[in-house]
Amino acid sequence: MNAQSEQQVRSELQKKIGANTKIKSVSPSPIPGIYEVLVGNDVFYADASSKYLIQGEIIEIATGKNITEQKQADLNRIKWSELNPSNALKAVRDNGSRQLAIFSDPNCGYCKRLEKSLQQLDNVIIYTYLIPILSPDSAQKSKQIWCSADPQKAYIDWMINGVAPSGKGDCSTPLNKNMSFAKTYGITGAPTIFFADGSRFQGAMQITDIEKKFSSLK
Repeated sequence: MNAQSEQQVRSELQKKIGANTKIKSVSPSPIPGIYEVLVGNDVFYADASSKYLIQGEIIEIATGKNITEQKQADLNRIKWSELNPSNALKAVRDNGSRQLAIFSDPNCGYCKRLEKSLQQLDNVIIYTYLIPILSPDSAQKSKQIWCSADPQKAYIDWMINGVAPSGKGDCSTPLNKNMSFAKTYGITGAPTIFFADGSRFQGAMQITDIEKKFSSLK
């Protein structure tokens, strides 16, 4: 395999799938004659003749390593330093030795479920970035929460206790910045969770899985 053949595969594939779907890169996979094809943050595979596009996972039998899953995780990773804490609600528990960032919509049922689970966490700082993506009411609630006298309390009161935020929602908010960040980094659903190593998880993670991930970062 050489750069020329990779370029040929990319060129042929691009012609066949059309200009609307942009191929980011084509590179050799661990399997001879099969290429890894990146389209956005999605991983596909193709044969050298560009006749077949394969959607699935490559697993190395000897080690059990899921190569596709690892690649997908790397593509979805961000740099923690790219997050701006001033645009987030902040909850500090105990010594705050662990960090978690969550992109949340106040009308998201899975986000509410996650918040209830997160009450079990200790020694953590949780940064919540409000992204109103579900409805116009999401934007209104996000503004009311952010403009409350105690935004973090207003958020928890709403997400866990069902107490509607009563703020006017007429202050300066970071919602547009958060939405812009979400668009740039392909955050399309809530909740989306980031850990300090930049790894990303979608959906309401179980508390046991969150603790497991924290343990792996030590």
